[in-house]
Amino acid sequence: MSPTPSTPLRLPPVWLVLLAAAGAFALTMGVRQSMGLFLSPLNTATGLGLGSISLAFACGQLCWGLTQPFAGAMADKVGAGRVLLLGVVLVTVGTVITPLMSSTLGLILAIGVLSAGGAGMAGPAVLMAATTRLIPPERRGLATGVVNAGGSFGQFVMAPVAGALSAGMGWAGAMQVMGLMVLLALPAAYVLKGSSLAPSAPAPTSSSQASAAPINTRQALGNALAHPGFRWLSLGFFVCGFHVALLATHLPGVIAACGLPAEYGGWSLAMLGLFNIVGSVLMGWAVGRWRMKSLLSAVYAARAVAIVLFLLAPKTGATALIFAAVMGLTFLSTVPPTAGLVAKFFGISHMATLFGVVMLAHQLGGFLGAWLGGKVFEVTGAYDWIWYLDIVLAVGAALAHRPIQEAPLPARTVPGAARA
Repeated sequence: MSPTPSTPLRLPPVWLVLLAAAGAFALTMGVRQSMGLFLSPLNTATGLGLGSISLAFACGQLCWGLTQPFAGAMADKVGAGRVLLLGVVLVTVGTVITPLMSSTLGLILAIGVLSAGGAGMAGPAVLMAATTRLIPPERRGLATGVVNAGGSFGQFVMAPVAGALSAGMGWAGAMQVMGLMVLLALPAAYVLKGSSLAPSAPAPTSSSQASAAPINTRQALGNALAHPGFRWLSLGFFVCGFHVALLATHLPGVIAACGLPAEYGGWSLAMLGLFNIVGSVLMGWAVGRWRMKSLLSAVYAARAVAIVLFLLAPKTGATALIFAAVMGLTFLSTVPPTAGLVAKFFGISHMATLFGVVMLAHQLGGFLGAWLGGKVFEVTGAYDWIWYLDIVLAVGAALAHRPIQEAPLPARTVPGAARA
């Protein structure tokens, strides 16, 4: 009796995959997105100036993006579990040693290389690809939304935890404890082990995906970069990175500049994370019902409108929290449709690598958002001009997704309509 080589390996239960991926993302993203609360204490402790501190955070945004394609390629070949394991360890080391740094170069090493690089290895490119590989095709849209919501849940939980720890043991001790908490993500490396190129990977389901002879990573990258839709998608994600990094790094400073009590800074980050859970899950649900390019255009347009309304509104505590909640609905809800379009265009064989390239574009924007936010405030004493730039970029991103060629979804069948 001959073996059946096409028999797939046994996959873990869907709930366990989602728990592992969302939990890992919650810990790494929660810690990273709470670092904005430590910007002012770092400035006070080191005396380096807001511009220099912002540069370290901006380098973190850039390194997180630069890591994504390489981490994705490693995960495609050697398995997501090994990459995730290394990433978690690096996040912990970088976060724990940050309070020991007193120079700009030291902060860039700790925040911008070790912590951010590790978070990139344990970030969306690897986690989304592992989830896509282990989840049936009909559940992938909602599954990526749940994983994305995990990062938001981490931010919602970690921001108040960071504030409470800082009040009880000082900012340095709080940062080090949060770094150690990332180690709780280690079990996820075992659950998500495996490679996108392994025989267990489901076959492509879209007619637009290559089903002929397999291609290598270089050919996959060449095909993607030659695809107009992929380029437009990357451009839009560049804007998303600018916006997300600006909020994550400088929202507490924006709240303080409005003359509001400091606790509103922590709660604004928590609201950002809480409502991003809602936005991510809703987007995961919507991906299977509307064209993904249209959903992305709507999200970017909503950001522009929300910022305009915030600039015009009186700056009260309620206004700040409402603004954070609205921004949370759009914060990372771009990830499920962006990942969905990459999988739809090119299949899942090189998903981690190709989504890593898109994440690189995201983090190039993130570098500018984190750095320019600090520089604009340093030069002008206010954040107004960075908001004006963010509005223009959001409108541009909303328009940039319109040329993407995405096939219309098949009409949904009304129950009973097919019966004669």
